[in-house]
Amino acid sequence: MPANQKITPCLWFDGNAEDAIEFYLSVFKDSKVLEITHWGKSDPEKEGKVLIAKFQLAGEEYLALNGGPQFRFTEAVSLTVDCANQEEIDYYWEKLTADGGEPGPCGWLKDKFGLSWQIVPSLIMEMLQDKDVDRSTRVMNALMDMHKLEIAELQRAYDAG
Repeated sequence: MPANQKITPCLWFDGNAEDAIEFYLSVFKDSKVLEITHWGKSDPEKEGKVLIAKFQLAGEEYLALNGGPQFRFTEAVSLTVDCANQEEIDYYWEKLTADGGEPGPCGWLKDKFGLSWQIVPSLIMEMLQDKDVDRSTRVMNALMDMHKLEIAELQRAYDAG
């Protein structure tokens, strides 16, 4: 684990952890598989299949567990992608909603594995925390009307008034 990462998210999959990891590695630069643990003889039906994989996305570590059908992802937990510009927002939105992913409101989406993501511009927190309540309210109202976030529209709302 990187020296500065004390907590590692573990993502539960229903037998398709390898497919999910391959998909995520194709989307995020600076990503790689670090370790793979396979099922042993304790479960002959699963023997040799992936049990747990440790991988990195954009330098951050995750675990993928092929746990079975008991649990599904919900929007209660999401991964946030900090984007420097509209080009990055467009890229991640397109890639993560591809092949069965679903766009959602306010910059949220679900990928084809059901994992929730927030694709947001870096400047959004600064805008929402502005001491000028009218500015931050206009930005929040604009954000609430969007699916994929558009920086130009958020900036217009921020500057209006």
